[in-house]
Amino acid sequence: MTIDKKKFIEKYVKALESNTAAIFAGAGLSCGAGYVNWKTLLNEAAEELELNIDKEEHDLVGLAQHYINKKRSRGNLNTVIMEQFSTRAELTENHKLLAKLPIDTYWTTNYDCMIEKALDSEGRIVDVKRNQNQLTVSVADKDATVYKMHGDIDSIDKIILTRDDYEKYNLTHPKFREILEGDLLSKTFLFIGFSFTDPNISYILSRIRLVLEDNTRPHYCILKEVEEKEYDNTEEFMYAKIKQQLHIEDLSRFSIETLLVKDYIEITEILESIYKRYRRKTIFISGSATEYLPFNSETGKYFLHQLSKKLVENDFKLVTGFGLGVGSYVINGVADYINSNKKSKLQNHLNILPFSQDSSGDLDLKEVWKKNRLEMISECGMALFLFGNKEKDGKIVLADGLEEEYKIAERQELVRLPINVTGYKTKNLSEQYNEEINIQFKEKILKMYNEINEYKCDFSNKQSIDELVQKIVNLVIEIKKTK
Repeated sequence: MTIDKKKFIEKYVKALESNTAAIFAGAGLSCGAGYVNWKTLLNEAAEELELNIDKEEHDLVGLAQHYINKKRSRGNLNTVIMEQFSTRAELTENHKLLAKLPIDTYWTTNYDCMIEKALDSEGRIVDVKRNQNQLTVSVADKDATVYKMHGDIDSIDKIILTRDDYEKYNLTHPKFREILEGDLLSKTFLFIGFSFTDPNISYILSRIRLVLEDNTRPHYCILKEVEEKEYDNTEEFMYAKIKQQLHIEDLSRFSIETLLVKDYIEITEILESIYKRYRRKTIFISGSATEYLPFNSETGKYFLHQLSKKLVENDFKLVTGFGLGVGSYVINGVADYINSNKKSKLQNHLNILPFSQDSSGDLDLKEVWKKNRLEMISECGMALFLFGNKEKDGKIVLADGLEEEYKIAERQELVRLPINVTGYKTKNLSEQYNEEINIQFKEKILKMYNEINEYKCDFSNKQSIDELVQKIVNLVIEIKKTK
């Protein structure tokens, strides 16, 4: 069964939001980093055996076994593998994107260290499981686990390589099997760069299907569609096309839906869409206010309270730097929602990173503020700009911090939404960056955004303010749904 791109992105983002997403990475993921695939790796071995690698590509495990049988040692093959994987490789964009996603479970049959390297570069604490013994201990405060079920280049003599290794796997690696079976039952996997000819995976998937019958959990894989230009003649192409379709139908037995892509670059685009869509669940609230004109003090605070409450009611998470005259009412709005929904937890709906107001020791306050802003904004997918004024020397002036936050949001590719009707620096931003703000949106969303900025609100009337709030909420809901 195939799935279209839009539906797949939607479903996988839901898995991310429910903390049930997982990755299973195969050799194809690392090919973009310069590592060779198994067919290339075993080409010389095939030549020594006087076999045609093209005819053996569906039984490379058997080919490796034949080669070792002939050599009566796996030393030569280990050397070839070590030479190929000892070269330093740069992280691919796909590795970087996978590491940025809020996924805590990564499985791989690869010997290289690209996944853990990518996670480490994102500042994540990684627990790498290379062998059976490591499964019984855990790294403190880990936020990602990488299961290397076929071993690691650092223990070349213990990698899973031959038919003999595969046949004994159930005896030599029972805990890996048990944990993978559990994850396949409880998580939604994306198989990427992976071949389903691996006998271990076929066995595990079959076993789960037999236990659960038709109640298996949905999983997804991305495969490149076969193209005629890749074959010598039309007959070979049609044969490959039929075989791929049968393969897709076979995967559906295990509740694995297949997304076909025309080109490998599409995989990067899909991962980027998933990452951006997921981030849009989190909204950065930029704003400060000593006064709230054209609102009065009471209705200005009411607006902030209701807006925050309605956003979290619609499953958004808010991030704020506790801006003066804004942060308190954002917190109050979220707290109001949580008080009426006992199962909700504050940390699931709000992240607060207050700005220190006084320096001490060798602390450079401006550098701290800069770092705080980047940390807050980089986890978000949208930014709402509200009000933007402060008191200086007894006068109300525009708050320049909003523009700094706007520029960071632009660099981090957030959807930027200055709510013009709140005035002050926000109105200034709306006018100054009008063209680039508008270019972010498709026609429907641009119309909704303009309706907010043109809305004739009665700023002293709570019902009218509620209508304004709902228009803003409807806008961010629509943006979240777009690619």
